[in-house]
Amino acid sequence: MSDKIQEFIHEFAAALSAKTFVKLTLSNYKGTEQHLQKILARLVETKKGTGLFVQFRYDTRDIVKNYDLDEGVAVIRDHLNSGFRNAHLFTTANDLQLDIGKRSSRLNVGKPTIRKTPSLSHDRQKADLIDPNAYYLKALGITTDGGEIKPRQNDKWKQINKFVEIVSGLYDRSTLKEKDALRIIDMGSGKGYLTFAVYDYFRNTRDLNVTMTGVDTRRDLIGLCSDIAEAGGFEGLTFVNGSIDDTDVTGTDILIALHACDTATDDALYKAISGGSDIVVTAPCCHREVRAGMTPPAELHNILKHPVLLDRTAEVLTDGLRALVLEQHGYKTKVFEFVATEHTPKNTMIVGQKTPDARSRRDLNAEIARILASYKIADQRLVKLTKNRVPATDRPVVCP
Repeated sequence: MSDKIQEFIHEFAAALSAKTFVKLTLSNYKGTEQHLQKILARLVETKKGTGLFVQFRYDTRDIVKNYDLDEGVAVIRDHLNSGFRNAHLFTTANDLQLDIGKRSSRLNVGKPTIRKTPSLSHDRQKADLIDPNAYYLKALGITTDGGEIKPRQNDKWKQINKFVEIVSGLYDRSTLKEKDALRIIDMGSGKGYLTFAVYDYFRNTRDLNVTMTGVDTRRDLIGLCSDIAEAGGFEGLTFVNGSIDDTDVTGTDILIALHACDTATDDALYKAISGGSDIVVTAPCCHREVRAGMTPPAELHNILKHPVLLDRTAEVLTDGLRALVLEQHGYKTKVFEFVATEHTPKNTMIVGQKTPDARSRRDLNAEIARILASYKIADQRLVKLTKNRVPATDRPVVCP
């Protein structure tokens, strides 16, 4: 190990000890590990104490691990000796830039870019639902090391906060608020922005015992989210590779399915209904099924001859039918704009909350049947999936 590398590692360890460390980056990788590009490190506070959160960035995926401080120093030392040619250490005292050449190395010391260490605390002001200093937001690229929202992530930040506000409100108006433990499933969790935020809110802000599962078909995203959850010490939060059909939702208190494509939203709603979820939150994506098979009533022919208006009508009918089916099975429903259109085009949300004050199922059967007949819709997946669940004393929905 060269003297400059040894000096850099010494400064790194000293910054950790003096609590002046902000972050560290290794780049320009020339080693033998395939597809590895960069390593980023920052501190994280977990129930086990302060640790070093290390993100290994590859071509198409990220892997994250949590180390205690001594282990973290050793990991960085090993990687500097096995292929990385550049390292940048940020502290509140100064910045250090290490360049490793074939014959010699150079260490430059400059004024600090960041003069205040980022907060590791999960403490929140009473008015805040989400803490911008939460480490998972930094790991997912939403906030900077100082807990500031990145300019390109403002829309995502608004979505996260609005979503947690919605779920919090539903929880407060439900019988779930009498429980001290929750089981939540997020179907199609993707990169986990909302999954982490909902877990963090109920676990750390509301101080509930939360068991939460993120489900997605993309293995790379499941691996990334699992690493972040483990590194953060998020007990009870897991991510699994699977589909909606494969997921057992029995006993789930809150079921979430955002942007499930076309009839996948219907599958998620059916899972919530059949599993008896108290709260269901969906944001539909695509409406191809009804659009492909509908024929407008004669009196609307000249209005709906325009494809764009027919598309919008298909969306309204699909989501309206979904809301009616939820009501048919004992849910109080609401369909509304999730966030403003300028933040995301996929902004319609359907929420359902179990209530004993449900509308007459017989009345809703007739209403659903009339809608299907008016537009000559041969099939709608959620109607089809649930019609056998209607009690025998009620007239079943018959698709024309």
